[in-house]
This record gives sequence, C-alpha cells and structure tokens, in this order.
Amino acid sequence: MNLRKWARGKQCMIRLPGCDGGGRTTVLAHYRLAGYSGVGYKPSDFPFAALACAHCHDLVDGRVQSGHDQKVLRLAHAEGCLRTHKRMLDEGVIEIPE
Repeated sequence: MNLRKWARGKQCMIRLPGCDGGGRTTVLAHYRLAGYSGVGYKPSDFPFAALACAHCHDLVDGRVQSGHDQKVLRLAHAEGCLRTHKRMLDEGVIEIPE
C-alpha cells in the first residue's frame, strides 16, 4: 500500500498548538532518527512517519519557527507516529502477526 496516498484526507496526529486538524493538508511527516535517516535520505514511511497537517509538518521540520522547545516538537512528532500506527492497525493497513 502506498502510505503517502493513504495519508491524504486523514486527521493530523501530531496535534501541536495551531494544528488545523488535517484533512486536505495532511501528509506523512517523517521522523528523523540517527541511523535511519540522513542528509537527503528520508527514513521509511513505516514506522517513521506521522499523519501531519501542513502546520504541524512545518513546525516539526523546522520550516516555521514556533518558540517551542525542540524536545517538545520531537515528542509531539514521536507521539504522532504512535497515533498513526494505531490508526493503521484500526484500518487494517498494518497487521500484527499472531
């Protein structure tokens, strides 16, 4: 399944102040983690991406300055990844092997 297409129209899972809730602006926002991403190299869509509205995506990617501490942004993004995984499970996008 193409997870980037699946993300379109979904609710934002990062939920920072100013979040527009997602929908038409929702994309996958990739969480940068040492050893799994680098300069010019995105980590895989699963498990390293969260459903994100344009506002939250801009904040976690650093395109817009918010005044939030970097630790707060990283935690919100990581929690967004977990919420995204739960949604994927609920919708049958991913399955846990028995």
